[in-house]
Amino acid sequence: MTTNTTSLLKITVNGASLATAAETLADLVTEQGFGNMKVATAVNGEFVAERLRASTKLASADRIEILSVRQGG
Repeated sequence: MTTNTTSLLKITVNGASLATAAETLADLVTEQGFGNMKVATAVNGEFVAERLRASTKLASADRIEILSVRQGG
């Protein structure tokens, strides 16, 4: 019998509830398909610079914003 020790965090990303196995903000950005894009990120209303994402641990109930630049007029 195999026991899965990975627990999912219940967080909010851009206003939508999400369960994730991501441990860091960098993991989450990649998981959500933004890994190769320039994006702005915030955790619980606080801006997180790109260089700090890998060291920013996620916790249950965190509110994450991932914002990409839109071009056009």
